[in-house]
Amino acid sequence: MATIAVPNQVSIAADAEALYKACKGWGTDEKAIIQVLGRRNEGQRRLIRFAYQGLYKEDLVRRLDKELTESSVSLDIGSGRSRCSVSPFGAKEIERPTPGAGRNLVHQILRGALVYKKSLSRSLLIGLVSAIRYEGEEINKTLAKSEAKVLHEAIKDKELNNDEVIRILTTRSKLQLQLIFNVYREEQGTSITKNLPNKSKDEFLATLRITVRCLKDLKKYFEKVLRNSMQRLGTDEDALTRVIVTRAEKDLKEIKELYYKRNSVRLDEAVDKDTRGDYKDMLLTLLGNEV
Repeated sequence: MATIAVPNQVSIAADAEALYKACKGWGTDEKAIIQVLGRRNEGQRRLIRFAYQGLYKEDLVRRLDKELTESSVSLDIGSGRSRCSVSPFGAKEIERPTPGAGRNLVHQILRGALVYKKSLSRSLLIGLVSAIRYEGEEINKTLAKSEAKVLHEAIKDKELNNDEVIRILTTRSKLQLQLIFNVYREEQGTSITKNLPNKSKDEFLATLRITVRCLKDLKKYFEKVLRNSMQRLGTDEDALTRVIVTRAEKDLKEIKELYYKRNSVRLDEAVDKDTRGDYKDMLLTLLGNEV
């Protein structure tokens, strides 16, 4: 379930006007910007941008970029959307981008751009985005055994970048993949992710490992990204922002529950402790809090 609190009644024109006023004159009213963009869904934000262009003859993203880039507010964070949502996730969250690759949080939220490292393996990503995946409930244990063996042989022979591996991961249903991964564990005595190379310098292998982790359990993967973003020395704002911004309209409520279960700390409290200023307020707003 989503965490973003979208009002029942929304006026696109009034929102565009509110953003115009927030950027007009001396200084920028970041609070007003947060109240609008932090409580609108992606479709509404697109309409606001379109309305702003029509009313004020300028691009809203560029205006906000100009207003906020030089701001003392801590909004300067990393690139695009979270790249990991199983059906479309080849175009979403594969790995942490280079720090400083993006512009600012509000810019990111409004644009909804998909940015990923240029060097990532295109064959796997394109397959994840474009392949037709069966989404029914029928599963095949015999097929799962056969394809778990294919994956095992590919891992053993270090020949993972092949058409069969890509075909399995991009065309099998989520339920069938779960069965394949379970069969793999039963037959090999360990999970497939543990047998995949960790911290590999090979871009395809790094992409493949995170792909499998996402396909196994998407929410668990995002919880781990959030945990790691705030557990190390210094906050990884790129990772923290990507997850909150892109899951706020989808399943962030369940991710929050899993985070609390695993860390005995509410995600809201962790964000409140690790971030500051209007950047913190925007994240807390997307988490469904009043700020």
